[in-house]
Amino acid sequence: MLIAFGAMHGNEPAGVNALKLMFKMLEVEPITNPDFLFKGRLLGLIGNLRATQQGVRYLERDLNRQWTVDNIKRVKSTPTAQLQAEDLELKEVITLVEQEIEAYQPDRVVVLDLHTTTAHGGIFSIPTEEKESIRIALELHAPVIKGLLRGIQGTSLHYFNSKNFDIDMVAVCFESGQHQEQLSVNRAIAAITNCMRTIGCVLPIHIENQHDALLIEYSKDLPQLAELIEVHRIGAEDKFEMLPNYKNFQIIEKGEQLAKDKNGPIKASEDGLILMPLYQKQGDDGFFLIRTVIDF
Repeated sequence: MLIAFGAMHGNEPAGVNALKLMFKMLEVEPITNPDFLFKGRLLGLIGNLRATQQGVRYLERDLNRQWTVDNIKRVKSTPTAQLQAEDLELKEVITLVEQEIEAYQPDRVVVLDLHTTTAHGGIFSIPTEEKESIRIALELHAPVIKGLLRGIQGTSLHYFNSKNFDIDMVAVCFESGQHQEQLSVNRAIAAITNCMRTIGCVLPIHIENQHDALLIEYSKDLPQLAELIEVHRIGAEDKFEMLPNYKNFQIIEKGEQLAKDKNGPIKASEDGLILMPLYQKQGDDGFFLIRTVIDF
């Protein structure tokens, strides 16, 4: 069973658009290719429906920072009528996921969380520390960023695992490009396709080479594997402002000014590459610094 999330952040429509197109493609594929067979089940979900309808990252709090065991226990035990915004989204999503797993009774569940970034630049995958998550991430033909989950808490990757569901479960995140870039949708489709192939939902002979080619071409000058150096966290009162024109995987030198806030300039602590510089009003992370582990 593959569970794919789009729009865990409501201003990231590419994943939802990609899933809509993917379901249409799967519907017509058996007509054009009688030998095609889909094994398992694909469940596509909009992560934050209410924020998506308003085109904002979130309404009250970042949904992709709410996936903790204690928080989910809290929303589950609270009457639905008393919940609002992201608490309500969280309860609806986790209830639906649990119902689908109970109904289908899969031997294994893979969660693919589709995202985009405010900055232009490269695409990348974020795995957990599990070997299978890293294997799936590598097969998406995009840079793999290890250790990123140590810098943040409460993401879908933190929660969707075998310990919390008592079933063989693994999760991986794919960042397909900039929020409004049309190719972000195409790359998300390619990532879903490659994930389905990797976990055995579809046979390799039924996958067009264009999916691999699209991701490989966009990643050709980027590191194959990188790891987190640090995350610059921000608060609502910090008046954080990223300096303009930074892109994902741009080379950064130690001491270089990257941003500013109410306390003055914010400079890079080490040489490295910048990832996810914040160019939107909502968000708790100003930027990430990473270092290359393996180049292509």
